[in-house]
Amino acid sequence: MSERVAVVVGNPKPASRTLTAASYVAHELTGREPDLVVDLATLGSALLDWSSAEVADLVKRIGDADLVVVASPTYKGAYTGLLKLFLDRFAAGTGLTGLAVPLMLGGSPAHALSPELTLRPVLTELGATVPGRGLFVVDTAYDDPAAYVRWLDDTRPVVEAVLGSRVGGVA
Repeated sequence: MSERVAVVVGNPKPASRTLTAASYVAHELTGREPDLVVDLATLGSALLDWSSAEVADLVKRIGDADLVVVASPTYKGAYTGLLKLFLDRFAAGTGLTGLAVPLMLGGSPAHALSPELTLRPVLTELGATVPGRGLFVVDTAYDDPAAYVRWLDDTRPVVEAVLGSRVGGVA
């Protein structure tokens, strides 16, 4: 059985603010905790091993998810190499079959376009549908619900409509 709601985090630090933010977004979009959370920092050298059954299984489960929040801190205006290593495992055009939300945290609003300019194009190239604009949050506000309200108000109805038609509704 495939996972319905998933989170993938490309922060090199395990249990990061990025993970907290991504899990929050997944919960706020669906009303429940994600079925699968992949904190890439915990996979270590398995990400470099293209024969890793563990990573191959995660790629399959993420690829089959109805909704996946893909999150990364912003480094030099882009997502991390750690996330790139993982995303390189997905087939172009068919690797992601559901909705994908690009989420990035950064040190200042100067990076606000990073999710749209760097992460969104990759997710759509892999086959995902992005249900609204990418989400950028200043990292010092990662735990402030107010930092997400406007984006959630804009994006939640689209996610609910698409997921409702795919899986019979979202709580």
